[in-house]
Amino acid sequence: MDELLKRITINPKVMVGKPVIKGTRITVEHIMRELAGGMNEAELLDAYPHLTQDDIRAACAYAAARLAEEKILIQAE
Repeated sequence: MDELLKRITINPKVMVGKPVIKGTRITVEHIMRELAGGMNEAELLDAYPHLTQDDIRAACAYAAARLAEEKILIQAE
């Protein structure tokens, strides 16, 4: 997982600091939205030829890692 996460970079000067695939301006958010919208891996790779399967896996791994850190507050009724 650590090797995949090295593919993600955050730079305030690139895409306003959103996490992107290293060397691109393609955000993790964009990849996740495309997948959630029904685009499959092959379609993503066709639409963005400079992406790799590992880049897509890295975006998924990054999103999962961020969600794992999320705290959920439950309010009693």
